[in-house]
Amino acid sequence: MKTMLAARLVCAGEPLRIEEIPVPEPGPDEVLVEVRACGLCGTDLHLAVAGDLPVERTPITLGHEAAGVVAAKGRDAATVREGDRVALFPAASCGACRFCVAGRESLCDRSKVYGMARDGALAEYVAAPARSVIPLPDAIPFDIGAVATDGVATPFHALRTRGALRAGETVGVFGCGGLGTHAVQIARLMGAACVVAVDTDPAALVRASALGADLALDPREADVAREVRRRLGGLDLALECVGAAETVALAVRCLGKGGRAVVVGVGPARPELPPLASFVGREQAVLGSFGMDRRDIEDLYRLVAAGRLDLSASISARYPLAQADAALRRLAGRDGGVVRVVVEPHGELP
Repeated sequence: MKTMLAARLVCAGEPLRIEEIPVPEPGPDEVLVEVRACGLCGTDLHLAVAGDLPVERTPITLGHEAAGVVAAKGRDAATVREGDRVALFPAASCGACRFCVAGRESLCDRSKVYGMARDGALAEYVAAPARSVIPLPDAIPFDIGAVATDGVATPFHALRTRGALRAGETVGVFGCGGLGTHAVQIARLMGAACVVAVDTDPAALVRASALGADLALDPREADVAREVRRRLGGLDLALECVGAAETVALAVRCLGKGGRAVVVGVGPARPELPPLASFVGREQAVLGSFGMDRRDIEDLYRLVAAGRLDLSASISARYPLAQADAALRRLAGRDGGVVRVVVEPHGELP
């Protein structure tokens, strides 16, 4: 097969185009993956709908949450075999910089995110460095394996690596969409004593409560910071998953002494710190958390395969590749029932 179909971004704000393009030729250290599932997330909305995140070139194939089967490999790709079930690390990391060597692929100096700096996986095939694919256990379906690489690994990285969540601490999740929903589950799994879900969407709050949130608050109906202080004395860890200045400010206001606010949401906002006398005197911290490291995905796969983390409700809808733009619009609609939307370029294959 010399050509394939791919969902291409030509201009932000315009519909994705399904185009026939050449099947990528894997380089010496690369593999060609037949894509079985590709998830969509908020980053795709920033790229294709809002246009407030840059792409290196257009047209470009979107899609960075993907899983599939190795269809071919370059001569130096010795770590994988044709037919292997794999998932893509969401960015092609270099494997050689000081961050990659330390296992901090999220900070790779030469990282190229799929759908931003190189063609992604909203296509029948995608080429990827062999070092950047991750074995997918047989017990995990392709769709779950795909969304776990970002939609689940991102909050896991934020809670574990950046937030240093300890058992018995109180956690607040601000924004309970795709990332926040999984943050609630993971915080409970990691031993949080109390999980507070904050969102303006009633359906999102109902879902968060069903998944283990102890308290669900709508900032339109309650003074969230006052309520958190009254009930808990403040949060030990606040996870912001929206990327808005007002949400970051609210997360910081909810912190107790020694509390950490970890900002996961991405956007053009410029949040402000509280008065320094309060912020410094209470030894609070605001941390950024970008993406995930390889070990986050590998550890999540172990948890899912062992039955410790149930992601069966994470896939809200599935679409064929021909309807990739409709899938994107479904996600952009901010339907409170949507956690993750998945595109299946080859349909439902075993």
